[in-house]
Amino acid sequence: MSEIAEIIDSLENRIGKLFTKIKGLEQESVSVKAELDSSATTIQKQADEISKLKSECDSLRMANSLLGGEENKRDTKLKINSLIREIDYCIAQLSD
Repeated sequence: MSEIAEIIDSLENRIGKLFTKIKGLEQESVSVKAELDSSATTIQKQADEISKLKSECDSLRMANSLLGGEENKRDTKLKINSLIREIDYCIAQLSD
């Protein structure tokens, strides 16, 4: 009979340890999820900043090329031609 009591006590101890471990893992999971959300927010902010900086860089290149830089004349001409084609396309769409 005492063997059964010892087995039951052992099982109760193990179950108690399992419940403690489960609670710890749940808390860790919540912490990791919060960290993941924070990281996702940071990544989104950085992606937005990169996009903004790329746009600014393109604008500065265009402005620099319009100021007469020899190395950017070809890019300027291509960009102007592209803009003219877009305008022509818009006019054609409005005409229809």
